[in-house]
Amino acid sequence: MIPLNLGIRAHDLTADTREELGEKIRYYGFTHIQFAIKKSFPEMAPTLTSISSGTASYIGDYLQNLGIKISILGCYVNLASPDFQIRKQEIDSFKHHITLANDYHAAVVGTETGSVGNGYTTKNYTEEAYQLARDSVIEMVAFAEQFGVTVGIEAGINHPLYTSALARRLINEVQSPNLKIIMDCANLISVDNHQKQEEVVFHALNDLRDDISCFHLKDFVIENNQVKIVPVGTGWMKYDQILSFLKHDKPLMFASLEATTEIDVPFALEKLSEGYNNC
Repeated sequence: MIPLNLGIRAHDLTADTREELGEKIRYYGFTHIQFAIKKSFPEMAPTLTSISSGTASYIGDYLQNLGIKISILGCYVNLASPDFQIRKQEIDSFKHHITLANDYHAAVVGTETGSVGNGYTTKNYTEEAYQLARDSVIEMVAFAEQFGVTVGIEAGINHPLYTSALARRLINEVQSPNLKIIMDCANLISVDNHQKQEEVVFHALNDLRDDISCFHLKDFVIENNQVKIVPVGTGWMKYDQILSFLKHDKPLMFASLEATTEIDVPFALEKLSEGYNNC
């Protein structure tokens, strides 16, 4: 049977060095990671634009020699700030990561679309917010095309790209093979739609099936009338459609645990393995 190609966010593992990180990734049987150096090894990245190709190679070459892939090079920036200068700085940080992607041996450079305010605001649901984010993506993808790098954009319920239909629209409007979607079905769940999560997931997979580059796997509960993210396997997320997609539609597609720290990893692996084997 083709295995579930499972990874994790590197900063969800406690590691002070690349060697310790590599050892833990292999110990848990992960084949790839989502990596954001600012979160894992902040002393190596005083700023997002100060990361050198030497630093990227120091991490990327080491992991590659262990057979570990960086499936997502994380550079989560705000693509929808109405402040031009802030938006430019954010886009420049992302572009810098694009220039480093090959040194890292990274499959995708990824981000969400951010917010037009400081954190959550209903203004994120406007056409203006979507267009700000889209125009930023167009600029980044045009830059990525020069390097043969893939940009991964993640939709999320509180962001300008808050539905799978908008993600589909983004793909259609940007029109580039260098743009893909990072699919996080839990990110599409809200207080209003969580009881129809199977329908939400179905539409997401069908809207975007051939434009998904990788999956984030996380879990949720509703608490105090809000979505609360919890470790994989401990909440209300139903993984059957997702795991079937990963097994039968897109074998070996990268899938990464999120919001699941080391103490919760063994249980998460057990639950996902059980679901994957039975689908």
